[in-house]
Amino acid sequence: MTGVAGIAGCTPTTTTGADGNGANKGSAGSALAAVNDLTVKGRAPKTGYSRAQFGKSWVDTDHNSCDTRDDILKRDMTAEKFTAAQGGDCVVTSGTLADPYTGTTIKFTRGKSTVDIDHVVALSDAWQKGAAKWTKDKREQMANDPLNLLAVDYSSNRIKGDADAATWLPSNKGFRCAYVARQVAVKKKYGVWVTAAEKAAMVKVLNTCPGEALPDSGKPVASSGAADAGTSAPAAAATHYANCDAVRKAGAAPLHKGDPGYSSALDRDGDGVACAS
Repeated sequence: MTGVAGIAGCTPTTTTGADGNGANKGSAGSALAAVNDLTVKGRAPKTGYSRAQFGKSWVDTDHNSCDTRDDILKRDMTAEKFTAAQGGDCVVTSGTLADPYTGTTIKFTRGKSTVDIDHVVALSDAWQKGAAKWTKDKREQMANDPLNLLAVDYSSNRIKGDADAATWLPSNKGFRCAYVARQVAVKKKYGVWVTAAEKAAMVKVLNTCPGEALPDSGKPVASSGAADAGTSAPAAAATHYANCDAVRKAGAAPLHKGDPGYSSALDRDGDGVACAS
């Protein structure tokens, strides 16, 4: 296995596009350009937040019989070894992580791990910026979306806590562009807003790499209404397609891993994109 595509450090580039203040606008499809699509509002209270509001941890959202945590470990690490259970390619027992947050190499051993799976946009941060009014179904989807997950050094993850880009960035400066770009992609996909200070911090980082592409986030997630945090809105029915013809008929093709309705049965070459042609 190779590490996840898109977590290598970004390389600063130049651009001629700039606003009246001299800030780079970024080209179409760049993370810098996408920052302007994010709503800017103040942080709401943390009242009512708990991890349980985002559903069960590590749900098998792509129905490949592996939980999300193992999916991310497989995606982000190299030299993985697996337990014999579930065909021997699901439960990761060991591997090597090129940690994007510190730039160091970490040996992973199950049960003795110094590797965490980080929510790039922290769930508490999302709660205070819109998620408190989502249904639990939408919150669970965000909590298990591979776009919002990275295998990282556990100490960095715990220092980060629920910080946004205004208050925490990876110590590995070469990864900051990719990190902020991923935050922008997650917040744009789910409609999570940013504070003015957070937007300024994102722009400051992305101005050093205006060509940094916005990660492919899959299809946007529709608003789930204004259900109160304490209200159990009915969960949306799970999306299922019998075959790729059904996907195309529904106008949902292509499906990316993590999208509603994606399954490994539809992704014949296992590249994370189903029904692409």
